[in-house]
Amino acid sequence: MKHRKLGKSELQVSVVGLGCNNFGFVANMDVEASRKVIDKAIEVGINFFDTSDSYGTSEEILGEVLGERRKKIVLATKVGAKPKPDGEKSGVSRSYILAEVEESLRRLRTDWLDLYQIHYPDPKTPIEETLRALDDLVKQGKVRYIGCSNFSAAQLNEAQKTVADKKLTSLVSSQDEYSLLARPIERELLPAIERHGMGELPYFPLASGLLTGKYKMGQPAPTGTRLERKQALADKYHTAANLEKVARLEQFATKRGHTLLELAFSWLLARPVVASVIAGATKPEQIEKNAKAAVWELSAEELAEINRITLAGGSAH
Repeated sequence: MKHRKLGKSELQVSVVGLGCNNFGFVANMDVEASRKVIDKAIEVGINFFDTSDSYGTSEEILGEVLGERRKKIVLATKVGAKPKPDGEKSGVSRSYILAEVEESLRRLRTDWLDLYQIHYPDPKTPIEETLRALDDLVKQGKVRYIGCSNFSAAQLNEAQKTVADKKLTSLVSSQDEYSLLARPIERELLPAIERHGMGELPYFPLASGLLTGKYKMGQPAPTGTRLERKQALADKYHTAANLEKVARLEQFATKRGHTLLELAFSWLLARPVVASVIAGATKPEQIEKNAKAAVWELSAEELAEINRITLAGGSAH
């Protein structure tokens, strides 16, 4: 397993990371099912584990299963997306962050977080207030580095300007949806991330499973799959245009002796700004496949051909 430096931090993260939202949240995995996936991830060399305080029991499960191994991994969590009774996200006010970080540390059974990320922008809280709270956590040794997720380029630029003006701890990473079928961040956000010397952490790298090859043109989503169970995701991803691109991408990969999965991971990692591709898993065998997928060194010609396929008819969403 290769490792990359996360932005300007000292963190070395495996190029394939483990997204932990399946543990007790998306897939309602129990401790033992989660343990099999976590054990396999560590066995194959994955050292970057990403969770959130809003992923149900994910933090508790990680805390229970990791034990002493926690010291050998890069542990990341997020704050700001927990739903309040009125349905709104919790936000990232100073008081909320300072209280919630203690809860995350308790659930994860650790004294520090390697990466603490703002899960979503909070329109009700000035970014300086949020960044000062995070800066205090870094100074206290509870958090090593900070990052953000789902920011626009303008929001990211404002945050990093505030960091520079007020001499606060800088954001080292940005976590965003990015895949062969979801490329809007390339317009403004990715250039901003590169300009600020940050690392990009793509989530949904397989477009909710569409880039695994199990969904075919003219066929319904297979029973039990995420796109069969969740209509909102199906409406977003399971479209004729996407299925046509998937068919062409699969043909492209097969012709060169690779799988669609290998193409999905390797294409993201062809960008030096991408530090670790965050992929979830519900079974150990998925972990093995994901870990082995980041092996294809794509040529300039191959990357150009992939652009022709995925950007056909405009920017892919």
